[in-house]
Amino acid sequence: MWALILVWGCLLLPGYGAMVGPKEISGFEGDTVSLQCTYQEELRTHQKYWCKQGGFLLSRCSNTIYAGEDGQETTEGRVSIQDSPQTLTLHVTLRKLTLQDSGKYYCGVSKLGRDESVLVSLLVFPGTSRPPTQPDFTSAEDTPLSPSSSSSVSSVSIPTVRILAPVFVLLALLLAAGLAALGSCVLRWRKEAHLATETQRNGKVHLSHLKQRLSELDPHVFG
Repeated sequence: MWALILVWGCLLLPGYGAMVGPKEISGFEGDTVSLQCTYQEELRTHQKYWCKQGGFLLSRCSNTIYAGEDGQETTEGRVSIQDSPQTLTLHVTLRKLTLQDSGKYYCGVSKLGRDESVLVSLLVFPGTSRPPTQPDFTSAEDTPLSPSSSSSVSSVSIPTVRILAPVFVLLALLLAAGLAALGSCVLRWRKEAHLATETQRNGKVHLSHLKQRLSELDPHVFG
């Protein structure tokens, strides 16, 4: 009795890490996104599939697409899948994304008992630019979806910097030369003003001495 329970449990429980894939992918409306799910050697000959979570009754899937044999690509609507047994990889491509495509999907492998699968969350954003995302791989089937944040960083490209660098250097040199010329002109003007002041002061002193000298000599000259 216990042996039968153990065998049945082994059939129902998925193998740990038997299939690995991204837990989240994202894109904007109209984009094409691709992902890869890898599986272990013992699943090489099993049938692979891609489906959306939420089936009827006992099924957990809807809109299931099965991969073709011998590495042939299968396309249904805007979704294509291809099994590559040589690399133990299932390739999935989703084209012309719509907001209704957002949801949870399974990369799966059919097997006796419970299928091996990876739960993948697809986020579709309104717009035409793809948000920067980092692929996060997991082998857990029902890993909770963690919120992801995207940041937009604007930077000047390296070729642009290389082109503008000589211009900035030239402008800096011209500015330095202009400041030096202005400083020289100010210094010269100050020196000329100081020299003129000294000359005027010396002229007044000389004239005063001359008047004093004439006043001293006047009685003798005109007496």
